Amino acid sequence: MLEGIGLHLGVPCRITFQPVARKQGIVFRRTDCPGSPPIRAHVSEVSASERRTQLGKGDHAVHTVEHVLAAVTGMGIDDVTIDMDGPEPPILDGSAAPFFNALCEAGLASLEGEPELLELAEPVRIIDGASVYEAYPSEGLELDVTIEFPHPLIGKQSRRFIVTEESFANELSRARTFGFVHEVDALRSKGLIKGASLDNTVVLDDNDILSGDLRWGDEFVRHKAMDCIGDLALAGAKVRARIVAVKPSHRGTVTLVREMVRAGRKEKGMYTIEDIMKVLPHRYPFLLVDRILEIEEKKRIVGLKNVTINEPFFQGHFPGHPIMPGVLIIEAMAQVGGMLLMGSVEDPESKVVYFMSLDNVKFRRPVKPGDQIRFELEITQLRGTVCKMRGVGKVEGEVVAEADMAAMVRDR
Repeated sequence: MLEGIGLHLGVPCRITFQPVARKQGIVFRRTDCPGSPPIRAHVSEVSASERRTQLGKGDHAVHTVEHVLAAVTGMGIDDVTIDMDGPEPPILDGSAAPFFNALCEAGLASLEGEPELLELAEPVRIIDGASVYEAYPSEGLELDVTIEFPHPLIGKQSRRFIVTEESFANELSRARTFGFVHEVDALRSKGLIKGASLDNTVVLDDNDILSGDLRWGDEFVRHKAMDCIGDLALAGAKVRARIVAVKPSHRGTVTLVREMVRAGRKEKGMYTIEDIMKVLPHRYPFLLVDRILEIEEKKRIVGLKNVTINEPFFQGHFPGHPIMPGVLIIEAMAQVGGMLLMGSVEDPESKVVYFMSLDNVKFRRPVKPGDQIRFELEITQLRGTVCKMRGVGKVEGEVVAEADMAAMVRDR
């Protein structure tokens, strides 16, 4: 357990790393919020990436998670629950070292099963503003990072890292966040760096460092590489790639992760509409699933529904102000759940899924033409041919609908 104030919000927070009994990935929990809502450390949950990485939205969001995620990744941890009683982890000394050291002292335990891997079959390249990234297939995680700042103590710095637990501990974990005096007023006007000080940030004026000696002469590029490692954790899997990053940023790395995840899914063979039609009996106009992005047998599924103005229900549902009927949002969610359930039975072509009940259905905001609904469902109970699932639908990361549902597999 560690405690202190956050870098940007300046709010006190206590953070605790909790062991888990099953594979779940990296999950944050806001223990100061009712129900301690969990937020998965995944690129699909990113809601802000200016100067820091934020997961979730509104009062339940977690801010500036990159140092914590870097420490978790540096330790090689795949599954952990991170409890926080505030919106932002403590900044502590401005590096990932306090988190990494706390995890080292706690030690690691093994879970059954193999870790998820994100591997590339071909290069991925993205440009985001001044940030340029190229990712290549590799047997491990390698970073080749270049930064350039018009400051006499920084200038152009480049460094290559083969990321292992040992190299992270010795070469990256202690690299601190840095900033410039001339940026302070602009950042604070945006509600940022409220908790920054000379004790937790390497602060530079036009010519010198105001906060004491550097830990390495190239501490700046090391810190940028450490931030990249934290943001790469949002792939939801161990990244195996050689990444060349020029002038990296949080937004740029998050964009890279999205492209790498998309490339990885393509290689694994995600379900297209043709695949879906082989499993579900529905047809136009009642087939409401366009793609399956992720599927973990007997556990979790992610699917997409593209909402267009050509949907037949828009002719009569609120003409002149088209919104998707709530019952069809839930039906689309149920069809994604049906794909998950059918994937867990033998001879699915001879089976059909009947839904038995719906509970705790909530609609959070309207769905309009042009929206893309991302449905995420997890199995909460599976007994024989009866399954209970919890599902949410999101548009651009914002929840539009949620429900608990039960279903049964029967012979056609």
